[in-house]
Amino acid sequence: MCELHFGIPMAGAVICALNSRLDAAMASVLLQHSEAKVIFVDYALLDVAKQALSLVSKAAGARPPHVVLIKELLDKSPSSPDDCEANEKTSVQAYHYDEYEALISNGGSPDFRIRWPADENEPIALNYTSGTTSRPKGVVYSHRGAYLNSIATVLMNDMVGTPVYLWTVPMFHCNGWCLVWGVAAKGGTNVCLRKVTAAAIFDRIARHGVTHMGGAPTVLSMIVNATAEERKPPLPGGRPVTVKAGGAPPPPQVLLRMEALGFLVIHGYGLTETHGPATFCAWKPEWDALPPEQRASVRSRQGLHHLGLVVDVKDPVTMRSVPADGRTVGEVMLRGNTVMSGYYKDAAATSEALAGGWLRSGDLAVRHGDGYVKIVDRAKDIIISGGENISTIEVEAALFAHPAVAEAAVVGRPDEYWGETPCAFVKLRDGGSARSVGAEEVIAFCRARLPRYMAPRTVVFVAELPKTATGKVQKVALRERARTMGAISGSISRQQLGAGSESESGRGTKSKL
Repeated sequence: MCELHFGIPMAGAVICALNSRLDAAMASVLLQHSEAKVIFVDYALLDVAKQALSLVSKAAGARPPHVVLIKELLDKSPSSPDDCEANEKTSVQAYHYDEYEALISNGGSPDFRIRWPADENEPIALNYTSGTTSRPKGVVYSHRGAYLNSIATVLMNDMVGTPVYLWTVPMFHCNGWCLVWGVAAKGGTNVCLRKVTAAAIFDRIARHGVTHMGGAPTVLSMIVNATAEERKPPLPGGRPVTVKAGGAPPPPQVLLRMEALGFLVIHGYGLTETHGPATFCAWKPEWDALPPEQRASVRSRQGLHHLGLVVDVKDPVTMRSVPADGRTVGEVMLRGNTVMSGYYKDAAATSEALAGGWLRSGDLAVRHGDGYVKIVDRAKDIIISGGENISTIEVEAALFAHPAVAEAAVVGRPDEYWGETPCAFVKLRDGGSARSVGAEEVIAFCRARLPRYMAPRTVVFVAELPKTATGKVQKVALRERARTMGAISGSISRQQLGAGSESESGRGTKSKL
């Protein structure tokens, strides 16, 4: 993936890095929407790719892309190399394909010339905000925007000399927050992980002298909840490891524990539509004297914009900036060089998002007297779980497909490991009860129709959903109820993800995969 971030643009093409956690149905939709001509497939994802390509081949007017298979097996695999070769032949035999290393070794021309863009505003990347099958939004990045955001991220991460960067941020997330190119600009070293675990993080830091890394709250929780055995060997002394954190604001206690372990967390904020990071909480020397809890609270602010754009908090109706009093709530809006070129094939959505000359984030925030921005809520109902955006509309649609479900609403429930996970409030049809249907059945039903990370982890059966006078579900009340239920605890992997259920009587059951 790192090599392709350079090779594809050098060939004059556009890179579209798909989320490796997509199911075949979503992947096929995005392959068709992007009109991809070539797809590079990691062997570990061959089965999903095969199913996706099959779906593409059946779609009217669609043409499956050419396949290039990446056969590196860096971790233990149940299959031997011979088994892999046999399996790949049966898996992609319907498609002509090349093997990546052979293509690199034999397919290059000594007379190759880099195809530089004729205009810096030409596209370099296409990144999808979600895998929705109804209306995918492909965000177009320009060469200019990617270049400037790469420089900005290097500065935000305080990268000096030749950094050693540990990849705990997926490169399909906003092209690795543009740090694929940023680390190269500093002559740095990339340390890649096929599987992110606490033990692997501590091992690579000690073994390679990692100076920087990044991640969502999931990664921070993984680190602070690591066992003593996983923390061997201990972090090398001297300069702390700088961690750029994105996603939901890290809880103050997590920041304190990170600091104690030898990590310096820089919290920031950004969107796919801003090439990733857009703000960072620039540290002030006077904050060093604050009590630990207050220091951690300040560090969790979204902070100031970087040099590539401008961030403001505005009244979405009047478009006037809200006073910097730390109390008046407005919408976060952004404009500048690192705002997207637009949504691919969706001029209407582009015009709506950029109405008034500003990118409307849909996030609500306050601005403090020193200019620092603090997110207080999301205007939209997106759930951010482990850095992944989950559309509650899609989850609710899956719930409504269950024959026993009359009404459903989904909100985020605090989760110590993932930040938050989907919590479904469900009203059953007449005659139904939590005992007759069961949370396990509802969750399994959703998992059969959605990527696993999108399925509810908690199901609450209710007699009625709270509604306004006009019949709209009061999600504010449901969010508060989910919050008072407390955070789901446990440092677990997605494969170990359990599912809790509750009823209004307070009794609950749990199931595991």
